[in-house]
Amino acid sequence: MSGVDAAPGRSAGGPATSSAPLRRAVVLTLNQVRFVNRAFWRNPASAGFTFAFPLMFLVIFTALLGSGTVHLGARTVKESTYYVAAMAAFAVVTACFTNIAMTTTFQRDQGVLKRLHGTPLPPAVYFLARVLHALLIAVLLVVITSAFGALAYHASVPGGATLGRFVVMLLVGAGAFCALGLAITSFIPNADAAPAVVNLTILPLLFLSGIFIPLGRNAPHWIVGVAKVFPVYHFASGLQAGYLGTSFSWADVGIVAAWGAAGLMVAIRRFSWEPRV
Repeated sequence: MSGVDAAPGRSAGGPATSSAPLRRAVVLTLNQVRFVNRAFWRNPASAGFTFAFPLMFLVIFTALLGSGTVHLGARTVKESTYYVAAMAAFAVVTACFTNIAMTTTFQRDQGVLKRLHGTPLPPAVYFLARVLHALLIAVLLVVITSAFGALAYHASVPGGATLGRFVVMLLVGAGAFCALGLAITSFIPNADAAPAVVNLTILPLLFLSGIFIPLGRNAPHWIVGVAKVFPVYHFASGLQAGYLGTSFSWADVGIVAAWGAAGLMVAIRRFSWEPRV
């Protein structure tokens, strides 16, 4: 019998043993994030397009429409500043919805997901790694867009509580659109159909939600009514409020989070690791 007995009901290696699965999950997730990041940057055309698209739209829309002002509630802001916030929202949607939906569908049809599913890698680790990587790209895009807007158009960068609300909406929105991106793959029959399905799903909402064309006081009520059903409008409103300092509504955060939860449930139930016949 040993001179020192373990405490009753507790194994001598209890705490270390119980934390081992968590450490293993964290290590696997970080390794998978590195793998996804490597694959992302090894396709320079796709990566460049992801970063160039929001900036290109920012320059085009500001050149065409940025000389005026837009009324947001009781506040009037320059359209050039408005488009910085709008393109930040567009960048997040591109990184977290469009890229995930497209990439996952192509990997599914190429058999990459099937091979991954046959490895010891837990599915939850794969999904979490994709979401974390998309979140990192989204944050980087927002920082670049904001810095470009500040330098080129003298758009002010938020601070204090306004910045805090901006970050909350950014994180919630990024997670929600990642879940929706994974969910939409279950409705895409094959990789050839992915661009059509994804663009048909998101492009009309970008226009209806005021991303490309500001929804001022004279916007048709039916357009605003339709837009409010979907998360893009509320995400854009939340980011604009956080960036421009207009009236912020936590209801926008809740609606975006609810859409994200619904997308996660659909992804869990319908996600396919193998090509659809």
